[in-house]
Amino acid sequence: MRESRPTKARIKLPAEAYRELRRQVLERDNWRCQLCGARMSLQVHHRQFRSQLGDDSEYNLITLCHTCHARAHLEF
Repeated sequence: MRESRPTKARIKLPAEAYRELRRQVLERDNWRCQLCGARMSLQVHHRQFRSQLGDDSEYNLITLCHTCHARAHLEF
């Protein structure tokens, strides 16, 4: 029998609010990939994916470079 995934309301921020949150996360992480230290091709990654009920909160976001971000998704 398959386990059912718990459900909860997830708030998805409007585009402008998400851009501001993204900038806050990049600043918090000193504009560096938190895995390898790169300063180029930075992206903001959801630690807990939205598809797994992760939300758009600063706590759930981390700065990764493009390469580390791709690896994070492959390892899932």
